Amino acid sequence: MIFITAKFRVLPEYADRWPEIAGEFTEACRAEPGCKWFDWSRSVADPNEYVLVEAFRDDAAGAAHVQSAHFKKAQQTLPPHLAETPRIVNFTVPQDDWSELGEMAVPTRG
Repeated sequence: MIFITAKFRVLPEYADRWPEIAGEFTEACRAEPGCKWFDWSRSVADPNEYVLVEAFRDDAAGAAHVQSAHFKKAQQTLPPHLAETPRIVNFTVPQDDWSELGEMAVPTRG
């Protein structure tokens, strides 16, 4: 699985609207056959920063993602709203979903 985390520093005047601005791109990415998840979170430390956590089935799915029409469109429409080039960590991991954090296991309730 290709696991990607990216930080997007949004211009302050667009920060509150970023989910809407990136909405069409987000939905198109989530609909890709090889997309496992594509989730945005707003930083609690910096209200102008959004963190994107995404995963793709394999290298082929990752390649299809960056070659898609909606990715190419986002390359044109999203940067005008950004304060700087996004920063990214991209890694291949030998699993296909989230693992449980055993050190914080929640006991069975009920």
